[in-house]
Amino acid sequence: MALGTNLGDRFEHLQSAVKAIFKRVGTITKISSVYQTPALGFDGADFLNCVLELQTRHEAQDVLAEILNIEKALGRQRSKSGGYTSRAIDIDILFYDTAVINQDNLQVPHPQIANRKFVLQPLNELAGGFIHPVLHTSIKDLLVQTEDGSVIEQQSKILSNPQDAYDFSRLNYIAIEGNIGAGKTSLCHMLADDFNAKLILERFKDNPFLPKFYQDQQRYAFALEMSFLADRYQQLLEDITQFDLFKECVVADYDAYKSLIFAKVTLQQEEYNLYKKLFYLMHKELPKPDVYIYLYQNTDRLLENIKKRGRSYENAIKPDYLQKINDGYLEFIKNQQNDSIKIIDISGLDFVKNRSDYLLLLDQIFA
Repeated sequence: MALGTNLGDRFEHLQSAVKAIFKRVGTITKISSVYQTPALGFDGADFLNCVLELQTRHEAQDVLAEILNIEKALGRQRSKSGGYTSRAIDIDILFYDTAVINQDNLQVPHPQIANRKFVLQPLNELAGGFIHPVLHTSIKDLLVQTEDGSVIEQQSKILSNPQDAYDFSRLNYIAIEGNIGAGKTSLCHMLADDFNAKLILERFKDNPFLPKFYQDQQRYAFALEMSFLADRYQQLLEDITQFDLFKECVVADYDAYKSLIFAKVTLQQEEYNLYKKLFYLMHKELPKPDVYIYLYQNTDRLLENIKKRGRSYENAIKPDYLQKINDGYLEFIKNQQNDSIKIIDISGLDFVKNRSDYLLLLDQIFA
């Protein structure tokens, strides 16, 4: 995206736009230097310009709708004549990955990139080797070739990135827990994407006892819990120990104690006593998470989410079973003398669809 402004407190307009884009569009991965450039195509005050690189889960048209709303909220008044005028903020989509989009209200790549030095200079700073998908030329070469002879002055003041408020460097190992259908795996994927974290996901699909358990719990409970215990132990031991926890962040969609919580719900007392002895022998060798997040979701939403993902063997899950699992987690958490455990109620949130809900969740994780 390219940002520009030539009215009022220009730097503050750019910073406000950066914050709004982060809140409404996606994770900002890079911000260029700020450059002062003369108005192009009309008489007006000098502009401040910059370019952002970001990751978004929105489609291109949704991104456009969001930035138009941001422009309006920040005081942009569009000329009815359609000509160039001074503006409080201007936000343009330059590229959307390598997509080529030709629609009435959106053209990507932006058709004027090669003719605008105030775009090419900051863009070259972030992605000089990127190949324009239509012109088949690198940004670096387009900057050399442009006929725009405008004088561009790099500013010493830099824009801050809202992403920096979330310091993953102090959280090397994060465990996201929750009931069946709470959304823990979805959250782990989002955190891994946005913060370049290593991802550890439970291999439940490979467990041959899981479908059988939902058909006949009493018969297959012990075999299921033993197989999960062995697999979780092996996965956590192998996957986490291969990472350098002092340099890399690891996000897992389960914690080892999950085995004990589920076993207490599903096993007979004699079986559970035996299982517990084995669990604690194995648990000693496993690394412990820096922060343990429990996503609390009410039972109705859990059942709704389970139905949406459409796993046939989960159709037999009953509300009382989910309640027992939730009670087991809360009992476990209550008995832990550990201030790194956080319970976050997400019953009224949809952090997958709504970025504002996702950021609210991040704020609570890093509080």
